[in-house]
Amino acid sequence: MMSGEEQFLKKLEELKNTARLQGHVLSEEQVQDFVKELALSPEKEQLLYDYFRQNHIGIGEKADEEEYLSDDEKSYLELYLEELKTLPVPSDGERRALSMAAMAGEADAKKRLVEAFLPEVVEISKLYAGQGVYLEDLIGEGNVALALGAEMAGALENPDEVPGMLAKMVMDAMEEYIGENLDEKKVNQKVLSRVQKIAEQAKALYGELRRKVTVEELMQESGISEKEIRDAIRISAGGIEEIDDSGVQGMQGHSIPQ
Repeated sequence: MMSGEEQFLKKLEELKNTARLQGHVLSEEQVQDFVKELALSPEKEQLLYDYFRQNHIGIGEKADEEEYLSDDEKSYLELYLEELKTLPVPSDGERRALSMAAMAGEADAKKRLVEAFLPEVVEISKLYAGQGVYLEDLIGEGNVALALGAEMAGALENPDEVPGMLAKMVMDAMEEYIGENLDEKKVNQKVLSRVQKIAEQAKALYGELRRKVTVEELMQESGISEKEIRDAIRISAGGIEEIDDSGVQGMQGHSIPQ
């Protein structure tokens, strides 16, 4: 049986997926139904609205995606959209015809189908802006997914399914890219925190000995392994000046002044 917190997270994910299918928009009624179903407190309801805002989910109307863009991203977007204006804009009927031809395996139709959906990749990328990755990278990931989707169109039975399939693949690719980068940033932060800790230990011991400290001295004083210390020296590119890393010196019988 799920706990209250597990049920909340499960229902929240379902609501987020609903918003995604509706163009990252929820109605006020949908949100209030969620609040009533889980009997959320006013505090938790406010956290819910904050969560939607952070994930660019509009309530009643689309969120202003461009408020999340940096000046550099806005400049890039302006230039990129100018480039896209050179491509032909097919009508709805032409898009459907392209979808049918792509489903039949026609190479030129697949290429034109990708071109027709490039502006939509841009619109989708705005929904994921402000989450720690560059808009240009999001668009790049989306375009790769779009090309892959065009190749997979033959697996569908109805040409009307093609736009939805392409949009889903683009969204999935962007979300996966954001997730991968968040994981990488967590790892990097952990590594940097470890390097900082070793640097602080080295500095403190340097102050006691009034000279550079050896790796082994730092090992004995801090309890940190030789590998971690040498990794920190390597990552800092010589930035930990208080350590003499010319080699581990034999310190048997050596005591560190107290």
